[in-house]
This record gives sequence, C-alpha cells and structure tokens, in this order.
Amino acid sequence: MKPITENIIETSAIEILQSQGWEYANGKELSPEGLFCERENFHQIILIQRLRQSVSILNTHIPADAQEAAVQKVLRIYSPELLHNNEEFHRMLIEKVKIPYQQNGYERSHEVTLVDFENVAKNQFLVVNQYTIIENNQNKRPDVLLFVNGIPSYWIWFAIL
Repeated sequence: MKPITENIIETSAIEILQSQGWEYANGKELSPEGLFCERENFHQIILIQRLRQSVSILNTHIPADAQEAAVQKVLRIYSPELLHNNEEFHRMLIEKVKIPYQQNGYERSHEVTLVDFENVAKNQFLVVNQYTIIENNQNKRPDVLLFVNGIPSYWIWFAIL
C-alpha cells in the first residue's frame, strides 16, 4: 500500500473542494511576483480585488463610493488586541458594514454585505494552496487556505463562532 503523504492530502482536499464548485489557485500565482499577482506584498492576506468584486455584486443597490468605503473599513481593522479585531470583523460580517450618509437632514446608513449567507451561490469560493503570509516577521505557508469573497475563511470562521 502506498503511504499517504502531505501532498496527497493537499491535492485530495483541493479536488474535493473543486468538485463542490470552489475555484482553485496556486499561492505562487497570486503572490506579488506571480502570474496573476493579486497581492501587493506577503503581509496582505485579503484578496482585495476579489473582495471589491464581491461587494459590488452583493450590493448593487448601494453607491460605488459606499461600497469602497466598506471595503476600506474591513481593510483597516487593526488593533493590538486580537480579540477586539475579531469582534469588530464579526460585527461587520453579521450586522453588515454601516456607511453613514445624509438624506433630507437625517443621518442614515448604507448596510454593505460582505458575505451572502442566504444565497450562498452568490459568493465567490476559492481554495489556494501554498499561500505565503509574512506576519510578525514569521513566514507562514498554509497547505490549503479557503477564501470566501476574498476573505480568508478562518476570519469568517472565528467571526461566526
């Protein structure tokens, strides 16, 4: 019997996800010097263009400047406290990203959706292998990383918990 290797498990996971409709990309292709270059640097974890595209698709009734403001709010979540970051992202994911505006002298807000939990098919699902991340001067490379609308799924996973 042939031994089960890490590579076999990685390949099998990707194939199973692809059979369920997930797109696939190799992490090197998405890297700053990769063929598709979807990241400016290895510190950038979110696939920003994919997030923008998904926000646009899910929020057609909201002005483009409000959509972009929502994307920027997500990208600017940063506190030295991890718990605070997780709570803030959870709020945006579940309660939507609130972008204020004035109408007839009253303050209102656009509610921008990041993930469509009701119509799951409207979301973009991407499986990536060997996705290099540099965080706190440490080089990390998960074998398989899942993205929903350009957002790494571990962020979504923690936000839902």
